[in-house]
Amino acid sequence: MCSVALMGMIFEDDSSGAWNEMFEAPGKPRPIYERLFAEIDRFDPAELLQRSDQLSHTFLDRGVTFAHSGEERPFPLDLMPRLLGAIEWDLLERGISQRVRALEAFLGDVYGAGQVFEDGVIPKSVVTTSSHFCRAAHSIEPPNGVRITVAGIDLVRDEIGKFRILEDNVRIPSGVSYVIENRRAMTQTFSALFSNHRVHPVDSYPARLLAALRLAAPYGIGDPVVVVLSPGVYNAAYFEHVLLARMMGIELVEGRDLVCRSNHVFMRMTNGERPVHVIYRRVDDDWLDPLQFRPDSVIGVAGLVNAARAGNVALANALGNGVADDKLVYTYVPDFIRFYLGEEPLIENVETFRLEDPDVLGEVLQSLDAYVLKPVDGSGGKGIVIGPQADEQTLTSVRDAIIMSPRNWIAQRPVALSTHPTLVDEQVSPRHVDLRPFAVSGGQGVWVLPGGLTRVALGAGELVVNSSRGGGSKDTWVLNDQLVAPRGPATDVGQPPRNAGVIPRQNDEYTDQEAEQ
Repeated sequence: MCSVALMGMIFEDDSSGAWNEMFEAPGKPRPIYERLFAEIDRFDPAELLQRSDQLSHTFLDRGVTFAHSGEERPFPLDLMPRLLGAIEWDLLERGISQRVRALEAFLGDVYGAGQVFEDGVIPKSVVTTSSHFCRAAHSIEPPNGVRITVAGIDLVRDEIGKFRILEDNVRIPSGVSYVIENRRAMTQTFSALFSNHRVHPVDSYPARLLAALRLAAPYGIGDPVVVVLSPGVYNAAYFEHVLLARMMGIELVEGRDLVCRSNHVFMRMTNGERPVHVIYRRVDDDWLDPLQFRPDSVIGVAGLVNAARAGNVALANALGNGVADDKLVYTYVPDFIRFYLGEEPLIENVETFRLEDPDVLGEVLQSLDAYVLKPVDGSGGKGIVIGPQADEQTLTSVRDAIIMSPRNWIAQRPVALSTHPTLVDEQVSPRHVDLRPFAVSGGQGVWVLPGGLTRVALGAGELVVNSSRGGGSKDTWVLNDQLVAPRGPATDVGQPPRNAGVIPRQNDEYTDQEAEQ
């Protein structure tokens, strides 16, 4: 173990072989982190601990929480941001856009002509046996052709510093509210850190999302009514539903607030009913329409699927998108990119093994402790077994489950997720992180929110970063590689300059409001 002084504390450099985001060698920060390292190191440890507490109180005061085991908890935000350079971000942005475009084409094909099956790119049985394959989605054509209005693509950095796609989330991806609130809290609590960096803003996301939702409206609707459909206050992501509805200036509704008549959707208001044209739904397929799916659902809207099929309301994201979240389908996405786009993948998958192949299955079963085993329909880290860290009883249980249904599992090469210095128990320690950028599409190209959500596993050696497993987050900064001139010793006075961090791009305009932080 090596250690360096940071913020008057000791930073322990782990020996796991993971890529360290901040340091290229003990005591030597990577060039992009040099200025941040120097600025943070000026602070007294007690003051930094006080600011860390202030971040927690800020989240409690604003209600920035997640539901865990029936309890509302503040989502931990680490005071040390994660930095990405503009050149590095350009690759990630293009790679995520490429992946979303390929998945969009795949979903349109799956619920349409099925050319991907005819040409043998993926066996039809892989799709039709997915638990998220939705036969009711057939013949439902989104007015603007977009099934993936919002995507959350999870990435990890491997041992040599290369980003890889870990999984796709194109059903109901969550977490963008923490990106917005993390930045807001950091600028309030640690504004001095922004003064010497050009940080790309994130507050244009609600406007981008609303514009995409409006573009999804049925044909001929000049001023569409858009709503956010939530399962209600007991949903783990309810804070996000409230925040996005408020920031977009649209109504937040539950199933009981909507009614379908003659294949049209109406919202009950105190002064009557109002037609609804676009629903940004945060309700899973199975609960969305009791006439089509679970008849016991009380959070859905009876008749909603037929209204969408008739073209009178648009659902974002579309029905049936979950088949693209299936982790077995994930293994075919590089082939989709080649098939639909005629391009090579810009970002590779984590090395993954399909257990339906008897030879592969036999090899994996012989050495389960050398793989990460994942259920194909799992989410939030549920069901994942990290072989090198698992006990014999756990490995025996997962072996039995795999033998019973190989189609329901994949195996992946263990990746030592990159680490980032994190303040844990008054000590700066390396903790594993991933990254979930968010992409928005309205049919006129894919826009990727600069940075996204960096999730951090707060337990020592823990590789599952999800909040349901006790994880936290970091503010993610996408920087202009041209640093601003030094401003002297760090002081916590004022706000970053207007337009700080705007990376000029062709056909990408920002208003003053969007550029402010």
